[in-house]
Amino acid sequence: MTTTTAAATAVTTATEQIRRLETQVATVVRGKPEVIRLAVIALLAEGHLLVEDVPGVGKTTLAQSLARSLGLAFQRIQFTSDLLPSDVIGVSIYRQKEERFEFVPGPLFANVVLADEINRATPKTQSALLEAMSERRVSVERKRYSLPRPFVVLATQNPLEHHGTYPLPESQLDRFLMSLKVGYPPPADERELLLSGGVEETLAGLRPVLDRDELTALQKEVRQVMVAEKLADYMLALATATRQGGDFLLGVSPRGVQGLYRATQALALCEGREFAVPDDVQRVAAPILAHRVLLRRGAGGLDQARQAIDKVVSVVPIPL
Repeated sequence: MTTTTAAATAVTTATEQIRRLETQVATVVRGKPEVIRLAVIALLAEGHLLVEDVPGVGKTTLAQSLARSLGLAFQRIQFTSDLLPSDVIGVSIYRQKEERFEFVPGPLFANVVLADEINRATPKTQSALLEAMSERRVSVERKRYSLPRPFVVLATQNPLEHHGTYPLPESQLDRFLMSLKVGYPPPADERELLLSGGVEETLAGLRPVLDRDELTALQKEVRQVMVAEKLADYMLALATATRQGGDFLLGVSPRGVQGLYRATQALALCEGREFAVPDDVQRVAAPILAHRVLLRRGAGGLDQARQAIDKVVSVVPIPL
């Protein structure tokens, strides 16, 4: 078997595994194939996901269904104004009989962590996630503890106009690979959901369709997807356009460009290709870049930021 044939076979196998995962998640997250695809891209690209939306549209269900479908450890952290960093990371407890301190891990020590309503916590507690999200480890009492692999944070936040919210600082937003909105389900899917009595039983009955090793192999496969130099230059051109003023007060960071590169590779693999194309970049540009920029016209929110990124995508020439 030639190297090219082997690579094509590996991509075909990977695509089949991804489809199996997406199909199962779709049994509980109804009518949202693009949301599921983007969440899977974040997982394959080893990034974290930020979901901003109103309560009750399926954010928790999305996180739980991904964890169950992969057989991974899942933890949900409800962020509130009185939540302390130690409630998230863990704490050292003195064992008197043994005359030593023992670290008791917090809920952050899981594979899939749902940080629910993260912007209800104080900035001090929000910042406790920073090291964990970027380095996959935490520091407690001058000791460092590695988090389990794979590790992904799916954080939700209420729209900022809701009472009792603390806006996430730019440094924390930049740690998220992607931001998206789930939105309300299509009328037909919501009607079916209503008549069926909800998705709780279906969710509880989900069984793993991929294991930890298969997911790790998929994440490695993403890095093998070919990206032409011209396409990489196109990504840089999109980022540069946000740094030259205009609608933007703050442009995309180098970390944002790296995230766009990795997400483009992940989308290409999901589509069954060994190589990325300009359409891959355009499709993930807004979810990857919108939360990393600041607009000159005030807060605006993610919707306005996405529109601004879409405008940039429409005017930057596509490489031929």
